[in-house]
Amino acid sequence: MDTYLGSNFGIGLDDPASTLLAFDELESRSLSLSVRATALVFEDPVSRRLLEQIERIAPSDATVLIIGETGTGKELVARHVHALSKRSKNVFGALNCAALSESLIESELFGHEKGSFTGAFASKDGWFETADKGSLFLDEVGDLPMGMQAKLLRVLQEREVVKVGSRKPIPVDVRIIAATNVNLEEAVAASHFRADLYYRFNVATIYLSPLRERPGDIMPLARHFLKIYGDRLGYSEVKLSAATELALLNYDWPGNIRELENAIHRALLVCPGNRLRPEDFKLSGIRNVDQGLLVSTTSLKSALEKLCEQAPPKLFDILEETVIRTAFEFCEENQVQTAKLLDISRNVLRHKLGFYGMLSNGHTKQMNLKARLDVGAKTLIPLGMVKRIGDKTEA
Repeated sequence: MDTYLGSNFGIGLDDPASTLLAFDELESRSLSLSVRATALVFEDPVSRRLLEQIERIAPSDATVLIIGETGTGKELVARHVHALSKRSKNVFGALNCAALSESLIESELFGHEKGSFTGAFASKDGWFETADKGSLFLDEVGDLPMGMQAKLLRVLQEREVVKVGSRKPIPVDVRIIAATNVNLEEAVAASHFRADLYYRFNVATIYLSPLRERPGDIMPLARHFLKIYGDRLGYSEVKLSAATELALLNYDWPGNIRELENAIHRALLVCPGNRLRPEDFKLSGIRNVDQGLLVSTTSLKSALEKLCEQAPPKLFDILEETVIRTAFEFCEENQVQTAKLLDISRNVLRHKLGFYGMLSNGHTKQMNLKARLDVGAKTLIPLGMVKRIGDKTEA
């Protein structure tokens, strides 16, 4: 069963290994909430530790500061903190501090009285009043003007607001969840951010890792967006090719989840068939994966040890054939991509494919001598020698 938190925010709890946070972009726009990355999963070990931290912090009333790059899903984390708190049945408000001028931010946060400035044709409650007994998410607080920082600090200290054009203080009870993609300590040192306000925000800090540091989340997110946008466009059963999955996993994603979401949407628009190919994505800056394998070397070593205990004949042949066959199938029998994946030359790959009977009959006629030659486990016969031996045999 899915548990829905609020009218536009859901958490799928069927499988703990693929917990997904998502909210409806259209509905959030109708509520005048800021829309950032629209989904976040907790499948990678880094994300699982993040989820544990959120679950510890959320029940308290402490001010939360979420630090992370643009597009990492800071608003989703803020919504999750609110959803797991005792304030979950009350309003969650969201304001992007970088999108408004200082005067507009003050009116949005604190409200204004009728006639307090040009265009103020009626009184208006600010977000602090609207979110009373609830939570208020302030995105990009690092971009707040210094004058606004002082006014916000006073509200946090006194727990009351004064509307623009009024002198009457209004008590408020709001939990603040702030977010930024800038280093506030450096901003304080450069006198761009008030130290006292930073200390007010920095009670419970959540560091949100970029997508490139949690590769285990990439494919669950990709499949989620593929389903969402595929349904919207009326496409049925659109899938990612094996080569595409490899490309997505090896990309740095500087724009994080939002870039992945937009990339899937764009690829669906240009894809000619029902299978997304690497060329359907405009990905630049593919990273080198020398920094670490995307599979667990521990589990691989364990499997090899069990195989060694069984001591089957021609163990090396078994392992080599399994690796080559798996890579060849993963790359959809594309020899160039398979050779690149295995970091061997195409000639060596073609010999191995023929040796293990993975080429068509026309290609294997002179290469597949396995049934006639007793080749040692580590013997590699050059293609020219294979051809000569084949010619003599046929003669």
